[in-house]
Amino acid sequence: MKFSTLSIAAALAASVSGALDPVEVKGNAFFVGDKRFYIKGIDYQPGGSSKVVDPLADPKICTRDIKWFKDLGVNAVRIYTVDNSADHSECMKALDDAGIYLILDVNTPLISVNRAKPYESYNAAYLQHVFATIDTFKDYSNTLGFFAANEVINAKNNTNTAPVIKAVVRDMKEYIKNQANRKIPVGYSAADVSENRYEMAQYFNCGPEEERIDMLGMNDYSWCGNSTYEESDYEAKVKAYGNYSIPIFLSEFGCNEIRHNAKGSPERPFTEIETLYSDKMTPVFSGGLVYEYSQESNDYGIVKISGDSVSKYNGEFDTIKAAFAKANPQGDGGYKSNGQSSTCPARSNTWEGDGPIPEIVPRAKDYLKNGAGKPLGLSQQSTQEGDSHESGLDTIGNKDPTESDPDSNKSDSSSGSSSGSSSGSSSSGSSSGSASGSASSASSTASGSSGKNAASANAPAAGVLAAAAIVAALL
Repeated sequence: MKFSTLSIAAALAASVSGALDPVEVKGNAFFVGDKRFYIKGIDYQPGGSSKVVDPLADPKICTRDIKWFKDLGVNAVRIYTVDNSADHSECMKALDDAGIYLILDVNTPLISVNRAKPYESYNAAYLQHVFATIDTFKDYSNTLGFFAANEVINAKNNTNTAPVIKAVVRDMKEYIKNQANRKIPVGYSAADVSENRYEMAQYFNCGPEEERIDMLGMNDYSWCGNSTYEESDYEAKVKAYGNYSIPIFLSEFGCNEIRHNAKGSPERPFTEIETLYSDKMTPVFSGGLVYEYSQESNDYGIVKISGDSVSKYNGEFDTIKAAFAKANPQGDGGYKSNGQSSTCPARSNTWEGDGPIPEIVPRAKDYLKNGAGKPLGLSQQSTQEGDSHESGLDTIGNKDPTESDPDSNKSDSSSGSSSGSSSGSSSSGSSSGSASGSASSASSTASGSSGKNAASANAPAAGVLAAAAIVAALL
């Protein structure tokens, strides 16, 4: 008696699937079964930009923090950097037991699309890392989705990176289609660049379905202090994205430019949470993730970590907890089930994302069919300067289209680092982003930049071996 590859994969996956049902995309919203799912989340990368730490690879770290997540009332966390060679089974189960989903960036500070060399940094070594990271997390039912990139476009003069990001999205979707036992959403986490944010959203939702993102995260800090729906950009964005056909959520929010609560204490009031989950916004937005969990040098954290000890940094933890508890959208929130994909934006002086989308590099085609192979983890060398064998340049005629514009690779004072990694882009000008994600200033909307200051492998071995033994016995 023989079984298909998919049947074997399903049997193996059963050993790592948890109690949570997968989140699915329906129209412009997320659903779990027949119930709409709203993200009430927190961005999570303890250690900040000073060191790259995979919090899901160390059960001591994740179990220390998950009890705080439960108390906060979150149902999702976003993690910017992981070690794809590590075992994440214990922490993923702990998240599952707590009712928490994972949104994961697939890049690292050194393995990501480089703004200065986008086509060169799209290469086989890079894709091997991306695919191996998908392998590490694809069999967990509480993996909500993957971000292909974070804030690679962070100014009006680096939109020429968009075709490369689209290629990564295409390749990730194809890999998941071939190697996973379910459809897992692939998205992009965008900087709130006022000059081109709508063109960006259109671009990643236009063209063939296999090239379009499944979800869009917006790193939005336009609501500061005790702002309002009308005074912030929220009302304008609801109108602008009203016909967007896929889920949109705030992948980062929590402006810290104005810090005072109703009593005048130096704390963020988080009044935007009530509005975000109200019927003003639920027809378009599906919630969001507060930036961020741990207090780092950028001063956005809501807890302070000292070794094994965690304490509330200020009153913001309790403020967020109360706001999340109160937020209870009813029914389907007015979502749209049958939206149309977007029209690709025309080239303009603030949008130059109409360059060629590179074909997948030849060496990486084998990964789509046969899998990524052994994950190399955080010790893998940087892929941002290119691959000596081949890169995206080879698939578009070996001429870099960004070179046609002498200013296309130059960053203005607010454009940040040269690489747009999943771990964030920093206004401090670091060369490779940071491990802690990113935190925009309130001026991001006006300036067209997100002035930021921050930043498998192995399913449970015993479970997989046991499942494999069962399958082998049936063959």
